[in-house]
Amino acid sequence: MITVMKFGGTSVGSAEAIQRVANIIINTEGDKVVVASAMSGITNFLVGVVDNPTKDVDAIVEQFANKHLMAAEQMFDGEIMAEFRKEFDIRLEKFKEALQENPGDPYYKDLITSQGERFSTLMLAFYLKKMGHEAVALTAETAGICAVGLPLSGSADLIATENGMSMKVAPVLDKGIIPVITGFYGIKDGVPLTFGRGGSDYSAAVVANALNADMLEIWTDVDGFMTSDPRFIKSAIKIDEMTFGEAAELAYFGAKVLHPRTIEPVRVKHIPLKVRNSFKPQEPGTLIHNIKKKGKSLLKSVATKNDLAIITVSSAELAYRPEMMAAIIGKIAESNIIIYSISTSLSTIAMVIDNADVSTVIKKLNELSGKNIERIDVNNNVSLVCCVGDDLLSKCGVSGDIFTAVKEAGANVEMISEGASDVCLNFIVPMDKVMDVVGALHDKYIG
Repeated sequence: MITVMKFGGTSVGSAEAIQRVANIIINTEGDKVVVASAMSGITNFLVGVVDNPTKDVDAIVEQFANKHLMAAEQMFDGEIMAEFRKEFDIRLEKFKEALQENPGDPYYKDLITSQGERFSTLMLAFYLKKMGHEAVALTAETAGICAVGLPLSGSADLIATENGMSMKVAPVLDKGIIPVITGFYGIKDGVPLTFGRGGSDYSAAVVANALNADMLEIWTDVDGFMTSDPRFIKSAIKIDEMTFGEAAELAYFGAKVLHPRTIEPVRVKHIPLKVRNSFKPQEPGTLIHNIKKKGKSLLKSVATKNDLAIITVSSAELAYRPEMMAAIIGKIAESNIIIYSISTSLSTIAMVIDNADVSTVIKKLNELSGKNIERIDVNNNVSLVCCVGDDLLSKCGVSGDIFTAVKEAGANVEMISEGASDVCLNFIVPMDKVMDVVGALHDKYIG
């Protein structure tokens, strides 16, 4: 049995956390493959480095090194510390060389921001060795994780990665060695390409796919998926089981538990996934698989995505001009901006995007001929509410029941998306009313 285990930044954020993670790994039965994020705070530090370039490379390297060495010195001494420092210094020198590359290169930011994982995995692998277990720290390069796509938004080439890992990682497993692999990025034409913030979850799913694993475990700092955000809904409880579709919708529309791209690589091979808490390893977490189980209530969970805006584009008889519809969406796509929901009528298309992207979207749309677009309207500061449940579309009156609760919360529905998925119903409300709406829905249909 092969279990791929992913540990996030807080799970490897200190010497104590790394020691806790190592114990979780060795107490897991069967063959283990570990994927780790950078230590908490490191990726933000590296993003700051590339966003605010400085000539003082030595100061950056020193600050970066000290963060890791402080943890290492609490875990290692003597011969194992000497061995660790030898490999650490090799990677540190490569980090310094990376900082001196051309900042104008489109993949420079990928190169720099992917450095943290190379050091967290090294510390974890060495601590496993200290505990008497064979382990090796592998980078995406040495593990064979192949990427395609544009800078800062890559995707894994699943076929090429499966071929690469069958040659580079499978033999390591066969020898009883625990591979500890960098998350967050893959390799495109010999250079790092990151999978987006939070992309280590996705990396782990890619590794599980490539190795045909029996289980993927995402270890984080929460107990699993919840019926709503427990910071705001005090009665929220953990969900024991979900389908891939339910988890994907919740992750995409606001649940911070899992990166939304994590689902697909394991779904296509029917590899079950568990979300578990590395600070509470005794908790079973949430199991995600492809087996539907009827719930007792109408809804399983309610999630929100805030700080959104509705952009409404008006153009004469737009519904009969598919080329114009494609041009509008294409302009937005040029800036790699995510559209969370779309609604159309005869002469309008309304799209939900992040508030922060509004000015960019308007600028891109203004590049289209003035004769084609009559008006652009913006409705700022709205929130998307995602209601997830079993076969919502097959149940008569579901929409009426849900919107009755919204009315009782005193909120107006600005836009509705229904039918794209059979497990969720999404709609837009004013952001200052969203918690009232979520609370009303949770109390009425989940309890």
